[in-house]
Order: sequence, then C-alpha cells, then structure tokens
Amino acid sequence: MIVVALILLLVLIGLSIPVAAALGVLGLILDPLYSMLPLTRAMGELAWSSSNEFLLVAIPLFIMLGEVLLRAGFAERMYGAMSLWLSWLPGGLMHANIGASTLFSATSGSSVATAATVGTVALPQIKRFGYNEPLFLGSIAAGGTLGILIPPSINLVIYGVLTNSSVPKLYLAGIIPGFLMAALFMAVIVVACIAKPQWGGQRVTASWGERFASLVHLLPPLGIFLLVVGSIYAGIATPTEAAALGVVGALVLAAVFGRLKIAMLREVVESSMRATAMIMIIVIAAAFLNFIMSAIGLTDAITSSITGLGLSPGWMLLAIVIFYVILGCFMETLSMMITTIPIVAPIMTALGFDPIWLGIVIIVLVETALITPPVGLNLFVVQSLRKSGSMQAVINGSLPFVAALFLMIALLAAFPGLALWLPSVFG
Repeated sequence: MIVVALILLLVLIGLSIPVAAALGVLGLILDPLYSMLPLTRAMGELAWSSSNEFLLVAIPLFIMLGEVLLRAGFAERMYGAMSLWLSWLPGGLMHANIGASTLFSATSGSSVATAATVGTVALPQIKRFGYNEPLFLGSIAAGGTLGILIPPSINLVIYGVLTNSSVPKLYLAGIIPGFLMAALFMAVIVVACIAKPQWGGQRVTASWGERFASLVHLLPPLGIFLLVVGSIYAGIATPTEAAALGVVGALVLAAVFGRLKIAMLREVVESSMRATAMIMIIVIAAAFLNFIMSAIGLTDAITSSITGLGLSPGWMLLAIVIFYVILGCFMETLSMMITTIPIVAPIMTALGFDPIWLGIVIIVLVETALITPPVGLNLFVVQSLRKSGSMQAVINGSLPFVAALFLMIALLAAFPGLALWLPSVFG
C-alpha cells in the first residue's frame, strides 16, 4: 500500500499536475483501491472542517499585510536603507538582499512574497555594479526563505493547527533561529567574496549622515512587526487578531505616505485572494488525502514501518532530515507540510522531541525545499523576475545557501535552546 501510494504520488507530480489536484486525485484513487466504504462522500464535510479553523483566518490577513507594504512602496525604501548600512561588507548589496528579506519577513509571513518583493528591487543592481549573477540571484532566493521562519509566519500557523501547538510559542521559537539563519547567509556571502573578490561588484559608498537619514525608512516595517508580535505577547490579541491589526497599521502607514489609492487596494485584494485560494485549496486537498490515508490504514502502516526500524532518537532525526530533503525536491512546501506532519510529529514527540523545537526544525527543512531543484518555489520566483538567462544560474547560486541551512539544522540539533530559550522565558 505504501509503495503504491508513493508511486502514484510521484507519477501525478511528474505529470506536472497542480499540487492540490495531485493530492486530491491520489485520495480518489486510493479510496476504491483499499476501502470498502465510499470515503469520497465525506469530501464536503472535510472541506468545511479543514477550512473553518479560526486560526487560519490569519493566512489571508498576513498575505494582505505583505501586499500593502509592497504596493505602498515601503519595500523599495527599506532596501535602499539596507544597502546604505550593509554594502560595506564583502559582497556589497547581496547583504542588503538578506537584510531586506529579514526585515520584510518580519511583516509578511510568506517566502514567495519576500523573494518576489526583494527580487523586484534588487535585480537591476546586478549589472549596474557588476556582481556575480548566480550568487546574487541565490542570495535573493535564500533570503526569501526567511519569510516562513521569522514571525509572523504562515507556515508556523499551519504547523500549529496541525499539531495543536501554541502559535505564540512557535513565533518566539522562530526569532533566534531566524536571525541566526540570516547571519549564516551573510557569512556565506562574505566567505565567497573573500575567496573571489571580483564576485562582490563595485563598492557602494555612503556617509554616516546618509545612513542615519535612511533609518526613517526602516521604521514602518519595524513598527508593523512590533504591532503584530507585540500585541500577541502583551496578551492584547490572538495571532489572527494581531494579523488584522497589522493590516490596519499598514493601511494607516500607506495613507500617511500618500500611497493609499483605490487602484492599489484593488491590486492588494486581488493578489491576496489569489494567494489565499491557492493555499486553502492545498489545505483542503491535503486534509482529504490525510483522511483517506487514515481510513485505509496507510498512516498506521507508515508509522509502524518507521517505528519498526528501531532507530534511536538521533538516527530518527537524521532519517527525517533525509526524508524531507528528498521529498522537498519533488513536492511543494505547504502540501509537503500538511501531508507529512500528521505522521512525522507524533513519531518524533513519542521519541522525546519537543513539538515546538520540532516545528522550527521542520520549517528549516521546508526552507531547504524552497531552494532545491526541481520544485523549489523561490527558484522559480527569482527566475520569473529575470528578463533573460537560464534557471541553472539561480540553482547554482542557491547551493551555498543550502549548505548554510544544513548547518542551521545541525546547530538546532546540538543546541535546542536556540529555539526553546525564548518560549521558556516568555511562555
């Protein structure tokens, strides 16, 4: 049963069928093959029950928050400020790519939105300052992955819903690893540009007066971050309510800067609806597939097969890392989370792993899937922003950052306190 399900999934994905459709079709095929009852009749109830969770309302709100900040022009100003403060490092504006991605991640919650936003502003700088194109493109794709680790993260909300974990604790757990991940990405750029100085392009110079004057452009995203995350930990708002506060705050800032227009609002709503529909159809299809898998005994078969290996906690963690790395090469990140976490999380927590820590590890593994071919979403996002050039350049430039992500997983395994210290202090 496990082999048949895996082969069918790989065939459906290999046929380039949209992920949500592939998951749904897999459930429709497994039902008559292994079930005596017509399980598909529960599809309507499953669609409703999997999408009426109050916490999921945060998803369209966080998407809308990022859209408002992007279309109001804050991202461009933020990138300009980061370029003045970070361009003195070996690698110049590539550090601005990481810095701007980090700051935008603290307001967006979406990796794709982060990569697209920073990439739109940053790409023209490659030829202007003579940067090594693959590494520059890789820094944009890698920086975008921070959108699902640094709070507010849509993927952490999904993990919290799937495992019944505290989203505020998950947000706290993601802060230190998120900023450490950004530092590791910057270290990759520094090492590469020290080894190959010509990759670093022309140095952008700025006076201290210009740098301090640019700080005003960093205040809006920082203010939104404090409003969203601060309201959660002050006990004023739930994550969903905090997301709504963030949208209101972003709209107020857009109005103050004179960018709040009817046309802009229309674009924000359309983009938010499109992204939310894509996410929710994957959530519903994966919920249906999980129901079919549980009903026919496939989930229990997978669980017993894994636990029957008799691996120690350390070896099991290594097996899970390898599993997600391989799966991430073929499967979109959100659907990968929704289909695997209900199986993986109970096994790992039974072995003594903390569910909050496990959530951060899985998110880092999912980040790796975002920049590994052939289905790395951020690779496609960055490539779609280019006017010419092959996809191979984006892939080659992303590989050093994949190594940094593996280092992050090793650090989390060796020092669990990186993720668990803040939740223990403020939890």
